[in-house]
Amino acid sequence: MQHLMEFDVLAHCYREHGFSLYLVGGSVRDWLLKRPFSDLDFVTDALPEDMLPYLSEVKDTFRRYGSLQVKVLGHWVDVTTLREEGEYRDHRHPSFLRFVKDPKLDYPRRDFTINALYLDEHYHLLDYCHGEDDLKQHLIRFLGDPTKRIQEDPLRICRAERFAKLLSFRLEEKTKEAIQKNYDLLQTINSAKLEEEKKKGWTPLWYETQC
Repeated sequence: MQHLMEFDVLAHCYREHGFSLYLVGGSVRDWLLKRPFSDLDFVTDALPEDMLPYLSEVKDTFRRYGSLQVKVLGHWVDVTTLREEGEYRDHRHPSFLRFVKDPKLDYPRRDFTINALYLDEHYHLLDYCHGEDDLKQHLIRFLGDPTKRIQEDPLRICRAERFAKLLSFRLEEKTKEAIQKNYDLLQTINSAKLEEEKKKGWTPLWYETQC
C-alpha cells in the first residue's frame, strides 16, 4: 500500500527522540479503503513538553489537551498525546483527561470501530475492536454501548449518518436502534454544530431512507 511521506518523516523524528507515533482514525480508515484524504491525524506517547524542543513549526493552542498542530513537508497535521477520558457529564466534554503511553488505553474513547484503527511507523495495523472486520462488512458500529456513546455526545448521531452516507456503509443494527431512540437529543446540540455537520454532508434522518 501507498506510504505517506509526512508519516514517514514525522515518525522518524519521533523515534530519534525516543517516542512512538501512530496514524489514527479516519486517516487510517480511508487509507485502508484506498480513498483519497487530506487530513492526517496522529497520536503519540510523547507529552507536548516532550515534543516542543525538537519540532520546528508548531501551533500549541490546544496544548493543555495534549494536542499540537505540526508542520511537516509543508502541511499542517494534528498530533495528540494518547489519553484516557472520564465520564461525560454535559453531552459534550469528558470530566477529565489522563495522558497514557499505550494505544490500547486510548482507543476506547473513540466513537466508531472503524475510527479506532492505528498504524504504527512500520504500517502495521493495530485493531483492538474488530474495526477492520466492520470495514470489510461496510458497517458503522459504535464502539461500546451505543446508547451510552450517543448520550455522551449526541453529535455522534450526525457523524454515524454522515459516515454511512459518505462511505455507502450500513448502520449496524444496535447502532441504528440507539440512534432512532435518541434522535431527539440532537435538540441539545448547538445549531452551529449541526450546520457544520450538514456542510460536511450529513443528511438528517438519513437512516430512514435506507430501510
